[in-house]
Amino acid sequence: MLQVNYIRENREKVLEGLSVRHFKQPELVDEIINIDEERRQFQTSLDNLSAVANAAAKQIGELMRNGKKEEAEVLKAETTANKEQHKVLSDQLANAELKLHNLIVQLPNLPYHLVKAGSTAEENEVVYEHGKPAELPANAQPHWELTSKYDIIDFELGTKIAGAGFPVYKGKGARLQRALINFFLDHATAIGYREMQVPHLVNEASGFGTGQLPDKEGQMYHVGVDNLYLIPTAEVPVTNLYRDVILKEEELPVKNTGYTPCFRREAGSYGAHVRGLNRLHQFDKVEIVQIVHPDKSYEALEDMSSYVQSLLQKLGLHYRVLRLCGGDMGFTSAMTYDMEVWSAAQQRWLEVSSVSNFETYQSNRLKLRFKGATGKTQLAHTLNGSALALPRIVAAILENNQTDKGIKIPEALVKYTGFEYID
Repeated sequence: MLQVNYIRENREKVLEGLSVRHFKQPELVDEIINIDEERRQFQTSLDNLSAVANAAAKQIGELMRNGKKEEAEVLKAETTANKEQHKVLSDQLANAELKLHNLIVQLPNLPYHLVKAGSTAEENEVVYEHGKPAELPANAQPHWELTSKYDIIDFELGTKIAGAGFPVYKGKGARLQRALINFFLDHATAIGYREMQVPHLVNEASGFGTGQLPDKEGQMYHVGVDNLYLIPTAEVPVTNLYRDVILKEEELPVKNTGYTPCFRREAGSYGAHVRGLNRLHQFDKVEIVQIVHPDKSYEALEDMSSYVQSLLQKLGLHYRVLRLCGGDMGFTSAMTYDMEVWSAAQQRWLEVSSVSNFETYQSNRLKLRFKGATGKTQLAHTLNGSALALPRIVAAILENNQTDKGIKIPEALVKYTGFEYID
């Protein structure tokens, strides 16, 4: 979340940033500033009262030592009244702090200066495009027909077991999943990411730390009895490994990767554009997460974007890179690149990765800090990226590589699958 000191001292800049995001409640900024002023007044009064109480306690001690019991008792009576006032001020301060917290968590992150104003996905900037669309045979089919034809993914069986959006992968379909996971993990660890195996459920504090709560509560599966949430992405547990941690500056950057299944309710998602693998409630993903020095976070963002693109290139996929406009960015992001692959059979772009810099938005919630050589402690910057999410990658591989012999596996994957064709 944003820091209250920054909001108070940079009101116009905050309002300008929120306007780039088309944020609909800019009045929250002044509410926050006003509540913070009240909070600071209560804190000052409380500090002054505590100073008076401390001085009185010292004076009472001296009077008692000097045998001036009556004077000491008079002063004690005065301090009793001060204690009652102290409780009132403490309650007022606690209420102001709670109001301030409840308001400030409603503000999204402020966009980086390169992020353009815009409210819809159509206003995102295409910053790079690689390759050309695959040339398909006249009888080319979309992936949901190919998966049935080759009996590799069963959507109806998954619906029987759990409901729509929970497919069952079979035979070479299951092996392709496993191959992609290992392919992504091997490449991440080869460039310095440390592999982590993390829980697939998180508590409320973890959801708050990375910004899923309270913003995305309706999109998460909640285990009510235990008050735990199924993870929507490995970003949540992997980043929360560093909640309430103070790192040394020489430990930066921290680079972790992890494979997890991901669970998303995706309420209200219907229609042809979410058919098959295009939109699922459970899917597999390999995530990369970095914790870096604030001076180096945008350099890290570009490196992460380039790395994700290298995976798409190795898989032989035609893709483009978008820099999201303010209104299409996630709540916690300061800047996001989306990578989309071209589905030649569906004739549409499919998002397969988002790489984001959160600056201090998450670390402020997480209390994730680092200490430099001077001993000064400051908030780190956090970043994460999909490297990669499997469903639409699989959809693009199936659709773009269909031949008369079957589905040709990208050369880089063959040593992982153990077969060259799905037939």
